[in-house]
Amino acid sequence: MNFLGHLYLSGDDPLVITGNFMADAVKGRDLSRFAASLQEGIRLHRRIDSFTDQPRADHEGRAALRAHAGRYAPVVMDLFYDHLLARHWERWHHEPLPEYAQRMYALLRAHEALMPERTRRMLPYMIAGDWLTSYAGLDGLGEALHGLSMRVTGGASMSGAERVMAEHLRLFEDEFNSFLPDLREHIAVPA
Repeated sequence: MNFLGHLYLSGDDPLVITGNFMADAVKGRDLSRFAASLQEGIRLHRRIDSFTDQPRADHEGRAALRAHAGRYAPVVMDLFYDHLLARHWERWHHEPLPEYAQRMYALLRAHEALMPERTRRMLPYMIAGDWLTSYAGLDGLGEALHGLSMRVTGGASMSGAERVMAEHLRLFEDEFNSFLPDLREHIAVPA
């Protein structure tokens, strides 16, 4: 899961949401420097990532993604999951995605002083580009993949992976429709 998925799975506590959002920039196990709800959000993020990174049944779509994106296939898959969540948002959440995204941007802005510098630097770009709603379209997915490919060493293989999604859309949708309920069940159990 990427930004949209992590926010969606955070519940309603603003500090849990903030902690989950900023967790990639938080290193180490000692979280004592953070408020309890921020710690909870960081741990939730890590549980989500751990579950998401577990091997899944292989299918034609994943094989094509691995062939296209190589070692970055798991990173691309996280973006694919956000695309599928956004694409079928009304199935998973009662609030329209544009309203939800604006609410999340405001919440994150209100708590950005609590975030690590790396996250604070990225947040304005996320808001200006409306990343959360842009994931819904293949063009938005492609832009996100291309932008990411430019920021990591050897990341060129991520660019264009949205074509793999388009080619195997039904396979990825079927997988996601069973994956997300399993993930929700997994994180509902305290770690």
